[in-house]
Amino acid sequence: MKIAIAGCGYVGLVTGVCLAEAGHEVTCVDIDRSKVKRLTQGIPPMYEPGLKQLLKRNLEQERIHFHVNGKAAYEQADVLMIAVGTPQQADGQADLQYVFQAAKEMGIAAKSGAVLVVKSTVPIGTCDQIDRVVHQELGRNEPLYIASNPEFLREGSAISDTLRADRLVIGAETKDVLDRLEEMYADFHLPFVKTDRKSAEMIKYASNAFLATKISFMNEIASICERTGADVEMVAEGMGLDHRIGPSFLRAGIGYGGSCFPKDANALVQIAGHVSHDFELLKAVIKVNNHQRVCFIRTIQERLGAKLEGNRIALLGLSFKPNTDDIREAPSIPIAHDLHQLGAELVAYDPVAMRQAACELPDSVQFTQTIEEAVKGADAVCILTEWSDIQLFPLHSYKDLMRQPIIFDGRNCHSLQEAEQAGVEYHSIGRRPVSPIFM
Repeated sequence: MKIAIAGCGYVGLVTGVCLAEAGHEVTCVDIDRSKVKRLTQGIPPMYEPGLKQLLKRNLEQERIHFHVNGKAAYEQADVLMIAVGTPQQADGQADLQYVFQAAKEMGIAAKSGAVLVVKSTVPIGTCDQIDRVVHQELGRNEPLYIASNPEFLREGSAISDTLRADRLVIGAETKDVLDRLEEMYADFHLPFVKTDRKSAEMIKYASNAFLATKISFMNEIASICERTGADVEMVAEGMGLDHRIGPSFLRAGIGYGGSCFPKDANALVQIAGHVSHDFELLKAVIKVNNHQRVCFIRTIQERLGAKLEGNRIALLGLSFKPNTDDIREAPSIPIAHDLHQLGAELVAYDPVAMRQAACELPDSVQFTQTIEEAVKGADAVCILTEWSDIQLFPLHSYKDLMRQPIIFDGRNCHSLQEAEQAGVEYHSIGRRPVSPIFM
């Protein structure tokens, strides 16, 4: 099939290279000329394991192309995909201006009988609105079928999540369109959920909201564990073995971040409000998540003092999760600003996200190329992202390098036994503190 994709961000680019890998002829369109130029040279605009190699291979085999102007590609495509951003507005709603802009361009150019697929995360009913825009507002007489195909990829494992997804959700109003999309994905050999457009749109929001709920629930359990002497890691293990619950997303920490969970949770609250439903549970999930950063700062203050002047604090990990350079809604950003306002001297390390983080962090933050440089002479360390090199960094090295080995682990990277054996003071989430003073 010939496929045209509007948007070369995470979703559009990963989807494009994976469909090209399956043998389709793919053209990706983006208004950013410099991004298109880099992609044509085989340089992805973001860090994502495996993406660069897959991009290079499909460029060499001429199965994927990149352009600024999509008209020619839209005219020839059997399937057109919208994978542009839907950023959060001030009131929490999704901004759909780029979606409708792409839909209009496609609606004018697409050949008769093509399928326009909305892959961007959009409020329920958006595909119906696009259908009306294309066939009424634009006055299009030739058929253009509108479908929903939400994405469920995770940054850091996006290629695997696309090629080996749990399921592919496709929503359309006719069996013929559903069958055509199933054919497009046939080489992926994945299970399909075939449904109507509105249900497909809702599946995306409901899935992310539920996963966010699991995270906030465990963080509430962690708070109770800290006050009662229970261990949240053991609690999570015991819960996760129940097949009705499962082990995923039961890790306590400093909260979720990224481009999806915060935005989608806020958007679903707004969607519910528009149909006169007060989504109290999801509001509480968002509140708990935001409060986790407050609790983390409070723990630091309780140990080091209300004001942190004179304390050198190392921040380890800046991206919102490992294996990505994305810092959108990363907990590290508000935590760093709070520590800075309290007077701390900050030094930071991240394997790939320091350039992006530098634009968001206070100007006084120092960046280092190694963990050793970051922690040397520090009064305290804050682990904010569970990168593998941070998890594998020996605890005894903190004792050797730091002015005083005090570790605040927001991702529970180490066991309490490790901390005790290393002789460091160790504060984590939902577990008792470890300190040589208490031994």
